[in-house]
Amino acid sequence: MNRNQCYELFARLRSANPQPTTELEYASNFQLLIAVILSAQATDKSVNLATRKLFADAPTPQAMLALGEERLSGYINRIGLYRNKARNVIATCRQLLELHGGDVPPSRSALEALPGVGRKTANVVLNTAFGEATIAVDTHIFRVARRTGLAVGTTPLAVERELLELVPGEFRQSAHHWLILHGRYVCTARKPECWRCSIADLCAYPEKTVAFGLMPG
Repeated sequence: MNRNQCYELFARLRSANPQPTTELEYASNFQLLIAVILSAQATDKSVNLATRKLFADAPTPQAMLALGEERLSGYINRIGLYRNKARNVIATCRQLLELHGGDVPPSRSALEALPGVGRKTANVVLNTAFGEATIAVDTHIFRVARRTGLAVGTTPLAVERELLELVPGEFRQSAHHWLILHGRYVCTARKPECWRCSIADLCAYPEKTVAFGLMPG
């Protein structure tokens, strides 16, 4: 995809959703961090169902650390990999308190040093909490970027680097939100809904489900 096509693609996504944001529910940078940790290999919906009660009872690192792994597990046991996530969350709370005064650090290196925090999680927090123009490549973005022709990298990091190079600066802050939402609700994994896709004519995907612009028969 050339730069003019890329600009048009994001202009259309912006027109449809001028202020996109994460669908995770949170009331502080700390809660955002925990929600993103919990969202690995889980849906935002399942995370929100768990964190509504969890954040009401343990809204701070101190309160969550006081729960301990077993009690925390009881809040999140319907989320995939919940035991490992409980262990990481408790360790992260401890590290936040011991090293950062209970605050979420605004640097990539400090975030990635927290248990359970990799590059994708750090990118989400840097973007959503601290306003950095990062692109967090999850499975949705990886799929949409490669299908449309925005990026052709074979790893999330390669796709991230391609997108950061290609996406115009005015769109970069919100780019990963637009792509995630597009992948979640339109360009789905098994059967993309090309007939209602606003960017279908720009997309390089050779196996569109039906001719774009037409409703399925």
